[in-house]
Amino acid sequence: MRTVLHAADISRALTRIAHEVLESNKGADRLVVLGIPTRGVALADRVAELISSISGTRVPSGALDVTMYRDDLARHPTRTPAPTSIPEGGIDGVTVVLVDDVLFSGRTIRAALDALGDIGRPRAVRLATLVDRGHRELPIRPDFVGKNLPSASHERINVRVVEYDGEDAVTIEEVGR
Repeated sequence: MRTVLHAADISRALTRIAHEVLESNKGADRLVVLGIPTRGVALADRVAELISSISGTRVPSGALDVTMYRDDLARHPTRTPAPTSIPEGGIDGVTVVLVDDVLFSGRTIRAALDALGDIGRPRAVRLATLVDRGHRELPIRPDFVGKNLPSASHERINVRVVEYDGEDAVTIEEVGR
């Protein structure tokens, strides 16, 4: 296993993402940041906090569980669904920034779009990911990327965040070839 991003690298990447979101949205008005559990929620909270501190406008954040919207439930064991928490005021007519830790096949984001459709109708949806590892199976691409990290399909990208794991780090490890 090798570490490819340390705490300082993750902090810089999230700060850059926050600035890019502000520039793309032309400010922080009518913006909601939603993380995809588990680690995407912690990253979304950080991005929302950074945007708020940079812009001086409070940006709400929340969580969007996509477990039951996945199209691969029959093939992969499902985890226990996490709570979805949408900020007061909902998502209708706002720009939603979805935040996930790793973008791989695109299936999680497809599920997130389905889940959003059941909750409301945002003006726009943008995607931020800490790590884009490629290997897309669906035509989905992130708007904001912390680090492009091309990897082999037999490798696993592990994102660790202090909120859940006690440290910030991104590692790559080989799994059964």
